[in-house]
Amino acid sequence: MILLASASVSRATLLRNAGVVFEAISSGVDEAEVKARLLNTGAGPAAIAESLADAKALAVSTGDRRLVIGADQTLDLEGELVDKATNLGEARDRLRQLRGRVHVLHSAAVLARNGAITWRSMSSPRMTMRDFSDAFLDDYLERQGEAVLSSVGCYHLEGEGVQLFERVEGDQFAVLGLQIIDLLAALRGEGVLRR
Repeated sequence: MILLASASVSRATLLRNAGVVFEAISSGVDEAEVKARLLNTGAGPAAIAESLADAKALAVSTGDRRLVIGADQTLDLEGELVDKATNLGEARDRLRQLRGRVHVLHSAAVLARNGAITWRSMSSPRMTMRDFSDAFLDDYLERQGEAVLSSVGCYHLEGEGVQLFERVEGDQFAVLGLQIIDLLAALRGEGVLRR
């Protein structure tokens, strides 16, 4: 049995759609505390994504022989960590901040078993938002509503959020929260999926 140490609907959907049988379980990791501690040490967004993925996988795998997938994603705007918006006003401000600029989504994935990391991957797609109008932004937020709050960038690339972009460079699965191609190869290497 494979465990997914995440409550992410997007990650679970990617795994399920790939035919992976797994159980999703909350890691219990206090992400805000881990982020705050890492930011205090000067860690950047990529290191924070990797540390959070590690923490989730290790929290679930300690004392458990099953294979655990840990994953996390951070948004990096010119070296600064950007957190999720908490309301639609913040979402509007966030999208205005990202409009016409490039940001990077650092997607970290790890496998752990019995309290030890056995595999690690980092993918960092570059996302170029187009210079959309305020009218488009208002219409977008009206149609999407609070659903945008589930994504750190206030968009879902697999839906209407794709209209916000001029260019996406890198693994589009990683944009959705999990570099599934690399992960499937690792799961085959671990012997839990057929080669």
